[in-house]
Amino acid sequence: MTLNKISLIAVSLFSSLSMFGQAGLLNAQSAGEIGLKPMEEIIAKSEGPILYQKVNDNDILFEKKVWEKIPLNERSNFVYYFPEQATIDRKPLFEILKEAILNKDITEVYNDENFRSKVDINKLEEKFYRIDTTEAGYDYVNMGEAIPLEYIDKVLLTPRDVKEYRIMGTWYFDRNAGEMKYRLIGLAPVVIDINTKGKEFERTTELFWIFFPSARQTLYENHAYNERNPAQKISFDFLFNSRKFNSVIYKTDNQYGDVEIEEYVRENAMEQLLEAERIKESMRNFEDDLWNY
Repeated sequence: MTLNKISLIAVSLFSSLSMFGQAGLLNAQSAGEIGLKPMEEIIAKSEGPILYQKVNDNDILFEKKVWEKIPLNERSNFVYYFPEQATIDRKPLFEILKEAILNKDITEVYNDENFRSKVDINKLEEKFYRIDTTEAGYDYVNMGEAIPLEYIDKVLLTPRDVKEYRIMGTWYFDRNAGEMKYRLIGLAPVVIDINTKGKEFERTTELFWIFFPSARQTLYENHAYNERNPAQKISFDFLFNSRKFNSVIYKTDNQYGDVEIEEYVRENAMEQLLEAERIKESMRNFEDDLWNY
C-alpha cells in the first residue's frame, strides 16, 4: 500500500469521525434540523452503555465503600457544570438528570445515600421550586380574596445553584482480573436549599440520591463538551466511569458507623484532607501488598 493511499484512508477516517460529531450542524438544510442525530449515532446509541461485568462475591479479596465530593468551582470539574443554559447540542448535567427523572426515564431516586427511602416521583417536582407571596399579595389573603398572579413569585432551582456532585462507589480487588477496580453506585447533586435561595443565609443540601446504574442509559445518551476536540463527543457515562474528575473523599465505611471524616477529625481542615489521602493510600497499599507478597 502506497503512502498516498495510507494518507487518504487516514483523512477519510478523520473526516467521517468529524461528521459523526457535527452532522446535525454541518448537514442541516434548515435551522430546525440543527441537533437532529445522524443515523450512525442513533445506531450506536441503540447498543447502550457497556454493561458492567458480573462479579462473583467469592472473587472479591478486598472491598471498600467511599463517598466523594466533586466541587464544581474547580476547573477540572467544569465539564459537570457548564453550560449554564442549554445550547444547540448540549445541556447542563443538572437539567439532564432533572428531565430524565420527571419523565420517569430514571426511577431509582432516593432520599438517602443508602437507597432505603425512595422519593415519590409524583412529588419530586416540588423539590425544584418554591412559591412565595409578596407583601402586597398578603393583603388579598387578609381580605379573603384570591391572590393575583403578579403577586406570586416562583423561585426555581437552576444549574447555577448546583455547587457540587457527590458520588458513592466501591473499590474492590478482583482476583480473577488481578487488579483493583472501581464501581460507581450512587450520584447526588448538592444544591442551594430551595427554602433558603435568595435569602440572607443560603445553605446547601443533597437534593436526592440516584442509583447510578439506573441512570447510565440517560448519561450515555447525553454528551459533555470535549475541550480537546469538540467534534469527538464524549458521554457523561464515560466521564463518570473513567473517573474524569477531581474529587475529595469525605466518608468511607469505618468502625464508627460510616460517619464522615469531619466527625472524627474535628475542626482541622488540613487533618481532614490528610485523612482522605491516607484512605486513598491504604487502598493503593493493599494492591501493592498483594503483588509483593
